[in-house]
Amino acid sequence: MTTLKAKLQEDLTTAIKARDELHSSTLRLTLSAITKEEVAGKEARVLSDEEVLKVIAKEAKKRREAAEAFAQGGRAEQAARETAEGEFLDTYLPKQLTDDELVAIVAQAVEEAKATGAEGPRAMGAVMKIVNPKVAGLAEGGRVAAVVKQQLS
Repeated sequence: MTTLKAKLQEDLTTAIKARDELHSSTLRLTLSAITKEEVAGKEARVLSDEEVLKVIAKEAKKRREAAEAFAQGGRAEQAARETAEGEFLDTYLPKQLTDDELVAIVAQAVEEAKATGAEGPRAMGAVMKIVNPKVAGLAEGGRVAAVVKQQLS
């Protein structure tokens, strides 16, 4: 069992004992998603901490998108709950890059891509290949793509 998964299970036990319904249900759903990922494929396996972080990030993103959909549908109470769940899951994720840090990393990657001859909007793929390993888990893909697009145009 990974240390991060063990921490999630400990936090679940604490939340249940404290009768904290929001945190306990969020942790249950997240642990369920982790277990589902572990048994997906041909063989069951144990996820590394890095893989568990990816599952948590995916779950947090689902909460943000659901909150947005509920808000647009006029269901403020449900949107508030989804937002709270997303913010709670964010506490387990590494701190996200600020816009300035992300712009600096992308600018450096654009320069590297130009050195290899890739320029303009067609260089998007080359720049993303350079940027993605540097920002993995620290910035959402859509945010990164938007900054790359802005820098290339």
